[in-house]
Amino acid sequence: MPHSADWLAGGMSISSTAEKAELLRSLHIPGDPLIVTNVWDSITARVVAGAPGVKALATASHSISEAHGVEDGEGLDVDEMLAAARIIIRSVDLPVSVDFEKAYATDAAGTLDNVFRLIEEGAAGLNIEDSIGQAKAPLYDLDTQVSKIAAARQAGDRAGVPIVINARVDALAGDPDSFDDAVARANAYLAAGADCAFVLGLGTEDLVKAALDRIDGKISVISGADSVPLARLAELGVSRVSFGPKSMGLTLSHLRDAATTLTARGDYPAELGFAF
Repeated sequence: MPHSADWLAGGMSISSTAEKAELLRSLHIPGDPLIVTNVWDSITARVVAGAPGVKALATASHSISEAHGVEDGEGLDVDEMLAAARIIIRSVDLPVSVDFEKAYATDAAGTLDNVFRLIEEGAAGLNIEDSIGQAKAPLYDLDTQVSKIAAARQAGDRAGVPIVINARVDALAGDPDSFDDAVARANAYLAAGADCAFVLGLGTEDLVKAALDRIDGKISVISGADSVPLARLAELGVSRVSFGPKSMGLTLSHLRDAATTLTARGDYPAELGFAF
């Protein structure tokens, strides 16, 4: 049944969150992919949101965990992750997709409850992953994960917010010979209500092509310095590209290099004049 109130937690209206979810969904275009440079706190969200051309944001759970001094893989509990998401969502006007790990639940009922709470915080989208631990850990059995994806969709329906579900598929990342399993899982998640299949392990152009040929829906990938070039991913028909904790790595590498230069009494880096 629909949410009974017109306002979500923190004074954000359902209509505003629903509009952001619709906008986020519309940005997933095969051949013209949404590029999201992942953020992890208020300042990174505001800086990325202010960059020319940026239309939506996505968090990275690994980066949020590092910023809180805990390990990735639900090192934060659901209340702590919701609090971190709340700060980011309320720092910007753009739609925010939250890396919600495994939904902090092992079954459909818990997933529904927690995703509903995430929507109450104003999230326009979420990632939900199918590994029980880290990306190379055992996976939830297919039926369980399908029920969790369906529950996330049900949470959106109940709230009146068409939250965008980016369903992560970890099979190939854990086993390079599991391409068929990855495809089967991606198609099952899409059929259960996911908007996009976020397939880890598509590190080559041939793998991206094969996935696009066999998966019946939109595909999201994670990229890094050695990945298929962004322009080529667009040409192939990918719908979304993110960078996960690699954007934090980029930031930290610049900070480390600046610290090295300053400690050696070198020239002031020009970035010390960056206004935020």
